Amino acid sequence: MEQLILTTIEKILIDLYQIDTKLDQSTLQRTKKEFEGDYTIVVFPFVKQAKRSPEQIGQEIGSLLLERIPDLISHFNIVKGFLNFSITKKYWIEYLQNCIQNGIQIDNITDSNQVTLIEFSSPNTNKPLHLGHVRNNLLGCAVANILDAVGKKVYRVNLVNDRGIHICKSMLAWQKYGNGETPESSEMKGDHLVGKYYVEFDKHLKEEIKTLQDQGVDEEIAKKSAPLMLEAQEILRKWENNDPKVRELWEKMNHWVYEGFEKTYSRMGIHFDKTYYESNTYLSGKALVEEGLSNGQLYQKEDGSVWVNLTDEGLDEKLLLRSDGTSVYMTQDLGTAELRYNEFHPEEMIYVVGNEQNYHFDVLKLVLSKKLNKPFGNSIYHLSYGMVELPEGKMKSREGTVVDADDLMESMYLEAKSSTEELGKFNFEEEEANRLYEMIGIGALKYFILKVDPKKNMLFNPAESIDFNGNTGPFIQYTHARIKSMLRKSVENNIETNTLTNAYDLLNNNEIEIIKIIKEYPAVLQNAASNHSPALVANYIFELAKEFNRFYQENPIFKEENESLRIIRLQLSQVCAEIIQKGMILLGIEVPERM
Repeated sequence: MEQLILTTIEKILIDLYQIDTKLDQSTLQRTKKEFEGDYTIVVFPFVKQAKRSPEQIGQEIGSLLLERIPDLISHFNIVKGFLNFSITKKYWIEYLQNCIQNGIQIDNITDSNQVTLIEFSSPNTNKPLHLGHVRNNLLGCAVANILDAVGKKVYRVNLVNDRGIHICKSMLAWQKYGNGETPESSEMKGDHLVGKYYVEFDKHLKEEIKTLQDQGVDEEIAKKSAPLMLEAQEILRKWENNDPKVRELWEKMNHWVYEGFEKTYSRMGIHFDKTYYESNTYLSGKALVEEGLSNGQLYQKEDGSVWVNLTDEGLDEKLLLRSDGTSVYMTQDLGTAELRYNEFHPEEMIYVVGNEQNYHFDVLKLVLSKKLNKPFGNSIYHLSYGMVELPEGKMKSREGTVVDADDLMESMYLEAKSSTEELGKFNFEEEEANRLYEMIGIGALKYFILKVDPKKNMLFNPAESIDFNGNTGPFIQYTHARIKSMLRKSVENNIETNTLTNAYDLLNNNEIEIIKIIKEYPAVLQNAASNHSPALVANYIFELAKEFNRFYQENPIFKEENESLRIIRLQLSQVCAEIIQKGMILLGIEVPERM
């Protein structure tokens, strides 16, 4: 429909004013609510060439639109330089019934052979997943789902940070203070157990630092020379030299963590097509650095360390290899990027990483594309997202003040149970009730996080997220359940919702407004894919649910005496439920059939 209107206007511009121009979809805007009309086109850009006033141009274009596509355009009006026109009721009813017959059609924005690789989660194996990881995982999963929906071939990958000094800290603390404790003996998830000893290390380290400071040692020197820190560094050296006992302990504790992670991922609804491990990839960038050094794009200092100079690109100098030949994070990411490109040949490599790493990814892209002449460097996209805070403030892993992902999901389940039972409107068996609480609680968590633009910092308020009113997951879930209940009632009353009707003259403004919102779904989805923003889908679904509830209150369905109008309203309800379900699934959220 939009393309037909634009093509017709292009021909009118040639016929009337000899203006040969290409109009894209952005030219056609939704008419503002304070004006009459469905779509608006701004005519100011044509004034100079047409040598007419904006009002005259609007009148002439509008008249020819009515003449050339009368089945589509019903009437128009001009407000200064804005041409507003209305779509015929006949078009809207035909669009609705096409949705009933064929479902919601999504035009692919790319061919199915175009590969996108998206990395998300990327946890450390020294602690369980926390609220920050929750936002990362939910964003990565939702973006992958949306890209899938518009036709891209998506691979979801995880890079587990399973080596380094932070891992050694947990290992050392377990050796010193663990007394052989295991997940089985403690009845703790493995990631929680290992995280417990990461906190334990920090507690004892602070005690040692304070003791040294009391003896007159400078604070910075004390941090570096504390016995615990020296022991942790020694474990790291042994690990890098493949010491059998250190490696055995490392594998055992990492195994505990992986089992714990899998339980968290499962409850969160997260899966990966491939998992990479830093212990296998951290050396992969060395060859690339050597290549850059040999062709003069990188340089070596007297101490043997290797650097890249990015001052011409507005950045600074960046270390790529230490003087002892060990790699840094940047080195690893260079090699991992090449490894993934060779394996998947993606058109785009998306990294879901917090905005504190913006500089890191600026450097990564520049080093690959400009210094190492790797074309895939330009395919890197950093999906930078803001931090999640709580009403109580920021979280700190070392001090054990993070909001644990498992605890958070459990608290959301309990909150959903309490809130739903307070409503007192349902009667479920225990198993079905528990499934509903889980669906509402986890859905509330996911929706509250995903409705916020990824680039923005956000404040997570569990109580606000579970509210059954307002822009929340439970409100949308309840709307879906309400529609499904109504559709079941139509079946019980032998009302056939697949019956086609041409009674477009019966449509009122509420019904047309719902169909207009329905029609926006494919464009919203494509926009969300292009911008890597699940928030666009989330807030669209809320607007649809909100408009449906208004429509439902103002337009009785089963009390409607006109059979054709009753069928149209049930068809509207059916399509709304389909879109709500599809959209929420893209966000990783289930919707109930009844509540």
